[in-house]
Formats: sequence, C-alpha cells, structure tokens
Amino acid sequence: MSAATPSPLEVFIPFWGDPALLYATVASVKAQTDPGWTITVVDDCYPDPGVAEHFAAEDDPRITYVRNETNLGITDNYQRCRELASGELMMFMGCDDLMHPTFVETVKAAHREFPTAATIQVGVQVIDENGAPIDPLTDRVKRAIRPSVERRTELSGERLATSLLRGAWHYWPALVFRTEALQRYAFRDGLPIIQDLALLIDMTAAGESLVLDPTVCFSYRRHTQSASASSLLHGTRFADERRYYASAAAQMGDRGWSRAARTARLRWTSRLHAVTLLPTALRQRERSAVRSLLAHATER
Repeated sequence: MSAATPSPLEVFIPFWGDPALLYATVASVKAQTDPGWTITVVDDCYPDPGVAEHFAAEDDPRITYVRNETNLGITDNYQRCRELASGELMMFMGCDDLMHPTFVETVKAAHREFPTAATIQVGVQVIDENGAPIDPLTDRVKRAIRPSVERRTELSGERLATSLLRGAWHYWPALVFRTEALQRYAFRDGLPIIQDLALLIDMTAAGESLVLDPTVCFSYRRHTQSASASSLLHGTRFADERRYYASAAAQMGDRGWSRAARTARLRWTSRLHAVTLLPTALRQRERSAVRSLLAHATER
C-alpha cells in the first residue's frame, strides 16, 4: 500500500502482568476512531489460564492471542513481536497502557505527512495504577528536555541524538515504527531496561528520523513496582546506564557528532536521577544501593 493509504497499524502487546489492565488496554484500542488496526497479544507464559480463555472468547477478527512456549523475558519477547510484524506500521504497546480514541488516526496522519520517518512519538499523558493523571518529577524533566514543537515535526541527526542522550524523553510503549525500517536494527543484548534508548540512538546514527507530534493521545501508566522502578535502588538499571552511555559516547564520537558524544559522557539527567533516589536508599538502609547510586552520580 502507498503512504497515503497505510495498512492497519499492527499493535503488538507483549504481556506479563495484571490481566484486568491488559483487557483495558485492548478495550482502548477497540475504541479507536480509525478502525484500521490489528492487535496481537504475545503472552510470555503468564501463569493465569484465564487470559487464554478470555481471548478464545474474543470475536473481533482483528485481535490475535499467542502464547510463548517458554518465558522469553523482556527483550526476547519484543524480538518475537518484531518477527511477527508484517505490515507498514507497528508498535510495542505496554500491557497496562491506554490509547486515547484518536491515537491511530493521529499516527497515520503523521505517517502520511512524513512517510519515510522511521519512528513516530505522540504526546503522552502519565497515569498511576488507578488511572489518575499524575506528573512525577521524571516526567516533568522529560517534558523540559523534549524538543519544543507546536506541530508535528521531523527530527534527525545530531540534534535528535543529543536530545535523546540528554534525557531519553521518549515513551517506548507509545512509539510507532515503520516496520521495514525497524527490522534493520537489532536490540542490544544485556540492556533490558535501557534498550529502547539504545535502539533509537542506533537508528538515529544510521540516518533514520523521528516525527514528534505534540498531540496528547496516549496514557502511559507508571507503577512504583514496575521492572524499571524495582531495579533502581538495587543499582541494576544504573549499572546498565553507565555501560551504555560510555558506549554511546564512543559511537557518537566515531560518527563525528561531538556535541552528542559530550552529552553522553556527561549524562547529567541520569546522574541527577540517582541523586534523587539517595534519600530513599538511606531511609531503607540499602547500603549496596547507596554505594551504587553514589558511584553512578560521581563516576566520570
């Protein structure tokens, strides 16, 4: 199909979590103003037979449920989703996030305007476990760092790389990819929490572009006990970040993007994030976490 008439948006939902939130996620897709979408739920062996039973009773032909034979983990389940993709546009939607009714029509409009862009990022609202809008410090910082645009804008090159390395302002579950472009780039091994930034930087370094559309049409759910949150005090995320940013600085230097390389070396928002967690680690007497957070904040 041509860019003017894109094929259905393929919504892949890698699943491991609360089935009730998954069903709400699926319901938000079914409520789209643009009916041109498909859903594939990829169950990573969640131990609840009721999920399979629920989708066996689903009568919408646009919705498919598959269950992995073994638990693959975060990165490999994303890879499974990518291998299943065959259409023009696809996304890895969080199994507890919500589309607003105009999400599909918004991303298709962005794709029509910028048909060669590899990635589309729309405006995002952050919600808590109960679905109430929240505005944590993390998201306020993301908003401050994100390029300021009044209408959908195509970003690329060192400007895009520098802004992402400054603060990773994107929201992975809300990103829509041009499938053909995405399939040219591998997920980085050993970076389960920060692999999204690594993928975007690899794509940007190779010349791909990202469309930023400020239209808010997606709700991203923040859980205090999410995989990324639970890894923070124990230092696993920050160890990954230090390793990745060192690699990114070298990558940007090899590309000749000195500003982006300097930003990766400084990684100041990542350092500040560690500093903000120190009081919690101290209160909980997590000595190893304190050492890890201090190292992350101060190591050059």
